Amino acid sequence: MLLSKLFTKTSKDAAADAQSINAELLTRAGFIHKSMAGVYSFLPLGLRVLRRIEQIVREEMNAIGGQEILMSALAPREYWEKTGRWDKKVFEPLFHVPAFGEQEYALNPTHEEVVVPLVQRYVHSYRDLPFGCYQIQTKFRNELRAKSGILRGREFLMKDLYSFHADSASLDQYYEQVQGAYDRIFERLGLANRTYLTYASGGSFSPYSHEYQVLLPQGEDAIFVSVEAEKQGKRIAVNREIFDAKKTTCPVTGGREFREERASEAANIFKLGQKFSDPFSLTFTDEGGATHPIIMGCYGIGISRLMGIIAEAFADKAGLVWPLSVAPAQVLIVPLAKDDQEEPYTVAQDLYRLLSKKGIACLLDDRLKDSVGSRLNDADLLGIPTRIVVSLKSLKAGGVEVKDRASGKVEVIAKGNVIESLSVH
Repeated sequence: MLLSKLFTKTSKDAAADAQSINAELLTRAGFIHKSMAGVYSFLPLGLRVLRRIEQIVREEMNAIGGQEILMSALAPREYWEKTGRWDKKVFEPLFHVPAFGEQEYALNPTHEEVVVPLVQRYVHSYRDLPFGCYQIQTKFRNELRAKSGILRGREFLMKDLYSFHADSASLDQYYEQVQGAYDRIFERLGLANRTYLTYASGGSFSPYSHEYQVLLPQGEDAIFVSVEAEKQGKRIAVNREIFDAKKTTCPVTGGREFREERASEAANIFKLGQKFSDPFSLTFTDEGGATHPIIMGCYGIGISRLMGIIAEAFADKAGLVWPLSVAPAQVLIVPLAKDDQEEPYTVAQDLYRLLSKKGIACLLDDRLKDSVGSRLNDADLLGIPTRIVVSLKSLKAGGVEVKDRASGKVEVIAKGNVIESLSVH
């Protein structure tokens, strides 16, 4: 991709209403655009990041046997009335959408009310269980106060997985499988060392549910990290609701020493039990022909929220710093040339073609009329993992100047060794 061809542009100044690091940097870099409070459009480079996060999540869901589907964004009012969540006093974030006549629909913020009657159509016997199905879809929540950029919005991209079981032992086993998949997701995103499995209230079916909280200096949540668990090499925390309970102990180690941290929730998982299957009479028959309620679990992870979390987790004063696993490109090539006939530009073009042919995603900054300073500043702002500057000076020194965005390390590498150096990085 050529930067001159992108219709989006970078900006030196933060928007007046950018009240979070992710909103400021992603907007300045031209990755997102704010349509209104809590609602953002994802622009070419931002969409690349979003799709790469999405693919990592999809691969790990498929690896545990998740079956991908895509459910409707709208749901009939009666589905939500069955569970009692049509009432705003019960479930405030639900958007009620008026239609022709006196009809109203729900604009789904979550999909239990859709997936249960769907599964009821196909699942009847113990032989059909257990299984899990998931989707990656835009969700809508009528947040009273949307804030923190794409961390808490009224419209967002989410992966939601639902599992269906004959008994609690099966649910427990599947729940652990999902935890393993989530651990791998955060590892692949580069967030593992700052992500804590955080115990939260479990409702009526289970003593605990779990949140995946990522440490951020400006995180919207307070979590309490178990010091004893950390000494054992485990990242365990409890949320404020649990911590404020009397005689708080670590659910894993029994320790009583905690450290308060700021964090942002990236995912959560729940054992639902019969909470949603009962209202719809979702049941199965066992080997003897007896009827039993199906037991459920649900497992969410915020795709667009993760993009904002990653942006904040790795950013520095100069701009974004994308991990290679989600970056919109691996390499940004910046030729310093007077025109497109000068050697640095022709060398940059050859390098761009060579890397692209090898399957290495590249951006080429062909905006030769812009100042060198502004282009190098843009390179830092965009956060591409590797920047390659091609100049008369670097060519005279025997190659091209390669900078690692995360470490800041700069070295001159011979043109023929660039691909090898990238594989090392």
